Amino acid sequence: MDTTELLKIYDREQRIGVEFPGVPREISERIVRHFIGDERFGFISYSALDEETADAEIEAQIAYFDALEAEFEWKVYDHDRPSDLRQRLAARGFMIQEPEALMVLDLENAPAFYWDMALPPITRITDSSGVEAVRAMEETAWGTDHSWMSVRLANDLRTIPHLLSMFAICDDSRVVSAAWIYYHPPTQFAGLWGGTTLPEYRSRGYYTALLAVRAREARERGFRFLTVDASPMSRPILEKHGFQFLGFSTPCEWKQGADQGGGGENG
Repeated sequence: MDTTELLKIYDREQRIGVEFPGVPREISERIVRHFIGDERFGFISYSALDEETADAEIEAQIAYFDALEAEFEWKVYDHDRPSDLRQRLAARGFMIQEPEALMVLDLENAPAFYWDMALPPITRITDSSGVEAVRAMEETAWGTDHSWMSVRLANDLRTIPHLLSMFAICDDSRVVSAAWIYYHPPTQFAGLWGGTTLPEYRSRGYYTALLAVRAREARERGFRFLTVDASPMSRPILEKHGFQFLGFSTPCEWKQGADQGGGGENG
């Protein structure tokens, strides 16, 4: 399947049609937006704008989320219009984050190793104590705070376990590598997250094994596509494992009290 066709399917199912449990979705003529009330956070998953409508729509979305005293993210894809949407958001005061590579694996044409390789012992994470063990590994690996995991992932495992699967590889009782997958029925897509291994345990095939266990489960559940928002470090690894690069997406963040005069680009 070529890139153009895949992007059309992705936009239709993952940006316009996708729904997240407990997260209200609003669709207008030009915007699809979501708002997580408990976190006072929202995001715009899709926009259909042009040079004449973009600036007014940016102002409308700022006013909407400011009235809710909420921050929000507007993710801009390479193929979005107008072509300078990211620059317009930056000029209005949005913080422009590093671009992420949109990677998709078609499970109908995936390399054979996904189904054939022997897997190391893999543990399924099912409760908050398991999430805490994964959080500890993530914080050690990256040196950053991952406290959000204790709330979001633990809650999702409890309330929507059919939509989230978490997997870990352990050395004795210590998590040394972990990854998870979210399912988005009735779409054909499932999203991959995590994929972190402690530095001293890398080059042992753990990343590939966690890709394979998630691909196998997704195929068994009837999903066709796996997606990843990949960092520059992850992109070549995923391409080696059969993922197709569809373009870049750039998170653009609006913070309460943002400088109304303009912002800067970070990527």
